[in-house]
Amino acid sequence: IDIMMGTFTKSFGGMGGYIAADKNIIDFLKAKNAGTLFGSNLSPTVAEQILTAFRIIDGADGTTIGRDKLASIKENSNYFRTQLKHMGCSVLGDEDSPVIPMMLFNPTKIAAFSRECLKRNLAVVVVGAPAVPIYGGRVRFCISAAHKREDLKEALKKVREVCKIL
Repeated sequence: IDIMMGTFTKSFGGMGGYIAADKNIIDFLKAKNAGTLFGSNLSPTVAEQILTAFRIIDGADGTTIGRDKLASIKENSNYFRTQLKHMGCSVLGDEDSPVIPMMLFNPTKIAAFSRECLKRNLAVVVVGAPAVPIYGGRVRFCISAAHKREDLKEALKKVREVCKIL
């Protein structure tokens, strides 16, 4: 892999992201990237929050909280993804990822799906054009380690209801 990049927003509750690559690539990006040239750096508070999250994940705080939460989010995500597939939904994304895109395809379904979920007290994130191709509309479920199995079952029940009417 020549370049690896990621975000600190969803995973670490911070802001910004990272790029890991060969020194020549990083030097080029530092010199030419508009975000680097005209953007701002992470605040010390946010940087420390991200470093603290890494220490907890790594167990450097002397607990298993990080490892336990990672196991929980992985289990929750894979359960939710598998259940959506069993319902016949078209699901994208990688196994183990807590962000689970489910395709809605038709642009007219995007707002309707969101409204119907909201009527059932289920908050969802929908994405349509121009962020995705015109027939690439989707809903993104964001799964947490804090979700209980009952929470996920209830959400899936509501998603099933909405899918049936749309």
